[in-house]
Amino acid sequence: MQGKLEGAVNVKHGLGKERHSDFAIPVMLAPYGVLFITFIAVPVVIAILLSLTYFNTVEAPRFVGLNNYVAILTQDEVFLKYVLPNTIKYSLIVGPVGYILQFLLAWILAQIPRWPRTVFALIFYSPSMTSGVAMAVIWRVIFSGDQFGYLNSLLLSLNLIEKPIQWLQSPDYLMNIMIIVALWGSMGIGFLAMMGGILNIDTEIYEAAYIDGIRNRFQEIIYVTIPSVKPQMMFGAVMAIVNAFSTGNIGVQLTGANPTPQYAGQLMINHIEDFGFLRYDMGYAAALSTLLLLIIYCFSKIANKLFISKD
Repeated sequence: MQGKLEGAVNVKHGLGKERHSDFAIPVMLAPYGVLFITFIAVPVVIAILLSLTYFNTVEAPRFVGLNNYVAILTQDEVFLKYVLPNTIKYSLIVGPVGYILQFLLAWILAQIPRWPRTVFALIFYSPSMTSGVAMAVIWRVIFSGDQFGYLNSLLLSLNLIEKPIQWLQSPDYLMNIMIIVALWGSMGIGFLAMMGGILNIDTEIYEAAYIDGIRNRFQEIIYVTIPSVKPQMMFGAVMAIVNAFSTGNIGVQLTGANPTPQYAGQLMINHIEDFGFLRYDMGYAAALSTLLLLIIYCFSKIANKLFISKD
């Protein structure tokens, strides 16, 4: 009899713990859910709805259907001739090249002792945190169009040029400078995630791989390192895609103008700011934002197919 009572008490106690665990999960997820809905889901829905209207911030929004999207794809000459090609070129270079640099630097730093690794990781990561300030203070001085700019001064002293070059005002140089600056500041949280993943790979996996026939470090990276850090590489890929499409302020900060000179550095994010905050055509800007969101989503799905294993 006593054994039955003890069994009943244990069952009741177990059910109580299970109920407590089931209750704790939604409680722990609630803050994230509230923040996600408030700051991501709701703004996205509002932007999509706003993209179907004409809204000049003074009058009430007026429903226009898909007119904004039709205008973007058929009537916006600046978007079709400059903004879209610039965005594609910038993103296809900054995204993949920055992503490869993140992985290579993370792998190289994982091979050195802890203290030098910490110092170099901080050096590589810090531009991603201070790129806006550093851009205004450093890069505009380096590429200044007068004789006192660091690059012009160096080239003049070497007699490589006869007069200062307007680096930030010339359409021949602006996009290339933007790409350089973007790559300089691309070692962000994705870089840290990859390095953390590489450092957490069990050394026994490498030992087993060499026993199975791996002969050099390149094979080690291909057959051991990359498969072992696929989740971190997936995260880094998504972050690289988002940063490549959303860091359009580089051109505006370098030149100090929106639109950039002759639209040479005009990206989608600049076009959105131009219509939203300079022309106050919020409906059109919301349509551009929705298209940008769709582009980022499509590239993120491609990254998901590449790095998420089906098993």
